[in-house]
Amino acid sequence: MNRLARLMIGALAAGLLSAGTAAAQVVTVATGAQGSLAYSSGQAIAKVANDNGITARTQPLVGYLPLINNGEVDFGFSNGVEAEYAFSGTGNYDRAHPNIRLVGVMFPLTTGIMVRADSGIHTIADLKARAGELKIASEYTSSTIIPFYIAGGLANGGMTYEDFQQVPVSSFVAGINALGDGLVDIALVSLNNGAGKQVEAKLAGQGGLEYVSLDNSEEGVKAFKEYLPAGNIVTFKANENIPGMKSDKNLMQIPWVMLTNADTPEDLVYRMTKIIAENNAALKESFGAFGNAKLEKMAPANATPYHPGALKYYEEAGITVGQ
Repeated sequence: MNRLARLMIGALAAGLLSAGTAAAQVVTVATGAQGSLAYSSGQAIAKVANDNGITARTQPLVGYLPLINNGEVDFGFSNGVEAEYAFSGTGNYDRAHPNIRLVGVMFPLTTGIMVRADSGIHTIADLKARAGELKIASEYTSSTIIPFYIAGGLANGGMTYEDFQQVPVSSFVAGINALGDGLVDIALVSLNNGAGKQVEAKLAGQGGLEYVSLDNSEEGVKAFKEYLPAGNIVTFKANENIPGMKSDKNLMQIPWVMLTNADTPEDLVYRMTKIIAENNAALKESFGAFGNAKLEKMAPANATPYHPGALKYYEEAGITVGQ
């Protein structure tokens, strides 16, 4: 075999090896701790991605948005409000993360301010009338975005944390438990949350819990969005099977989003976006929250830019971006 032939064969072998390595590239999906919303979301998406040609591995990390910004992991999750704060270095972030990009909304998160049902408080106006005498869960040291949710709800009624007696709590669940134990009068509770259901049962003799209905007027929504620009106020009909929903309520709804890095290959983000958008039934089977996803609402307005790969899919699928 002459030297030219050997060089050609070597080049061909190297090319095949390179193609095989690219095909076998492992995509990392950062999640929270086991049992968290991010963990369940990541496990569902990784399974569907693996079933559709993307080799994906989950990594149970905490506080991973800086890792996405640095390109150390490929994908991860956040609520839409925190994504904006992280990108701009505002809110609960003291520095900007300019390299994070949106893939899209996985499903909406619904939450609200809760009180005990026997408090006589039904609306945000009722809450304002009694603010000075009430104790409110504050700080949330292990989840610093939660005070911004509460502050947005209070602003909706023309209030701030300073109008209440503040009781520091460590976490989201700790705040709910403090409400159940009578240590606070007000806490944030997500719709159908497990801890909320436990407190509802505990307080059954006192009527359980009740959501404080927000003001969905133009002025009220504007005040709410000063703290939660990516959020909305949505009206939900009464449902006796859901704690706190014995009557119609206006609650907070925040998008739960997938994020990536600006330098993640466009084709990879395009394929991941397409897989998520077109395999909702499989995602719902793995994690029921995906049943609330709406394809046409996958790309709402957000201060964090969308990745070009995601935009390519949305254009192809006829999904309007930024509404």
